[in-house]
Amino acid sequence: MAVAALRLTACRPWDTRDRAPSALPERRHPKLKWWDRAAIAVLTALKPRITDTGSADRRFAARVVRAGRRLDRLSDDDLRATAASLRPRLLAEGFDGPAAVRAFALTREATRRALGYRHHPVQIMGARRILSGHLTEMATGEGKTATTALAAATAALAGVPVHVVTVNEYLCTRDHDTLLPVYALLGLGSAAIDPEADPAVKRRAWLAPIVHVSGKTLVFEYLRERLGRDDLASPQRRAAARLAGAGARPSMPPALAFAIVDEVDSVLIDEAQTPLIIAAPHRRMSDADCHIALAAARVMTAPEHFRIRRDARRVELTDAGHAALARATEGNGGLWRVPRARAELAGHALSALHLYERDQHYIVTDGKVQIVDEFTGRILGDRQWQAGLHQMVEVKEGLDLSEERRTLAQITYQEFFRRYLWFGGMSGTLAEVARELSRTYDRPLARVPTNRRVRRRLTGTRLYRTERAKIAAIVARARRMSDRGRPVLIGTRSVDVSERIAAALAGTPCRLLNARQDAEEAAIVAEAGHAGRITIATNMAGRGTDIKLTPEARAAGGLHVILTEFHESRRIDRQLMGRAGRQGDPGSCEQIVAVTDPVLTRFAPGLCRAARLIPWPLPRRLPGPCASAIRVVAQARAERRGAQTRMASLRRSEKLAELMAFTGRR
Repeated sequence: MAVAALRLTACRPWDTRDRAPSALPERRHPKLKWWDRAAIAVLTALKPRITDTGSADRRFAARVVRAGRRLDRLSDDDLRATAASLRPRLLAEGFDGPAAVRAFALTREATRRALGYRHHPVQIMGARRILSGHLTEMATGEGKTATTALAAATAALAGVPVHVVTVNEYLCTRDHDTLLPVYALLGLGSAAIDPEADPAVKRRAWLAPIVHVSGKTLVFEYLRERLGRDDLASPQRRAAARLAGAGARPSMPPALAFAIVDEVDSVLIDEAQTPLIIAAPHRRMSDADCHIALAAARVMTAPEHFRIRRDARRVELTDAGHAALARATEGNGGLWRVPRARAELAGHALSALHLYERDQHYIVTDGKVQIVDEFTGRILGDRQWQAGLHQMVEVKEGLDLSEERRTLAQITYQEFFRRYLWFGGMSGTLAEVARELSRTYDRPLARVPTNRRVRRRLTGTRLYRTERAKIAAIVARARRMSDRGRPVLIGTRSVDVSERIAAALAGTPCRLLNARQDAEEAAIVAEAGHAGRITIATNMAGRGTDIKLTPEARAAGGLHVILTEFHESRRIDRQLMGRAGRQGDPGSCEQIVAVTDPVLTRFAPGLCRAARLIPWPLPRRLPGPCASAIRVVAQARAERRGAQTRMASLRRSEKLAELMAFTGRR
């Protein structure tokens, strides 16, 4: 009996026992005791991190291919009518029976008619796993957008509201525009959510069967909709309003039923470091307070007055620092009379001076400090650092002081996505975070094989003693590859480094893609596969982009990727290197780094100092194996720190939810 119930849930995932008692579909994550958490942690550590697709997936894909052989005889109208007739069968059979095979075959045929190609068996296998709630690892270049169409269309044909969640607005619009003709051939409405659109337009868009939306827009829409809504105060009031047919406007989003998360590790891991917050203007400190704090911080010295914790990105005042601060600010009123507030202001000033660097952590455009996402290289529009740090950076840069913000509502990505009845996702890099995804989101993981043999060559790592020597080597290597007719992609972590490499390449035609050129992303990426083209990019070119090679570039050896700095996560290194050798194309990648790179010095400073002492015949170089050893240690520490931060953020969110429920405000 238990086995039968388990199979029913697997093929009909909307039949979850944890459904919240509300008029709108939403899941209620069960409360766990400490011993439950401990058991889950042990089990996820012991069981395999990620499993491969198996014979059942291959049989399903073969059935889909066979079912589609006669569909080319149908007219477009007959195709739509056949798709519409599947809803009762899909609801009765779920997603593992003949109706699902038929839905996949119809979507595959619609894709052929609209886009000119049919899905490969590996894409069918991946979509089947996503539809059943798996997180799937599909190698870069294996056609994740086309895979999305299979899962999204099948769920929508069953009448399930579908949200396709992307990393950013660019990919949201691009993917929706690509798949719109496929959805239309199947008779399915779809929409892409524009965060700047009129609320009435967004409400109509949210009612579409398939909605494409970026992760941040989705969560912020959810928070704004539930902030101060009397008609959402209780499940009973929501249900009564819906039965009465009046008194409640449509919710945005209307239901958290099924989500397909593209680049799932970026959304659920990288973006989950801090909670998403809706805030209101709030004035706590003045421009004068910031100037006083910065003046005091500039005369302090380390380690006498403060210690810098670069791994935790925190500054700690010593006893001597507290005493020096009190003397430096003696006679000032307001916040400066309160020791704790005084220390907090000084801490923000020291952080602004020593931890947050222009053109790495932020850029200044139009008289504003714009935060740069360290994982994607994109600008985080309308985002601020909290507790006055953002204002301290503004004053450091000589800008007008913006207003601080007081938190009105917040939610973590972990808490939000656990509210979906079920969700699936895909990415090219899941193995490194499989345990955390399984433990936090209770999602099974699967690895999908590639359609063609990977032809990417790894040419090793070169480690240099200084940044200057590293940039010279990168420039020489890029020019050599370009002269051979090969396109070159140079990947950097920061805006500053990308612009320094571009300056060093003066006289050599190249394109630069970072947070300052994000509006030109599509055009720059479209040309990056041309023969002899050199493209310098931050992590913007590492997610969701497809660099298509010209015949001349393919004949010359394909794309050559140069990684110029290790990232805090091995996944991001793999994403960047995965730009080369896609879909059976030739390609190569190499790593040219320096022992002075920020990630290495921040998380493995002792090893970096020791490496500099190694005698080596080449004066500017160090042994390549040293780079691998330092990278392993630094990235392990960085990933452990990130996992701890995400877990702490989730625990605070759960504790806050308990307190709000206790006071009756939830």
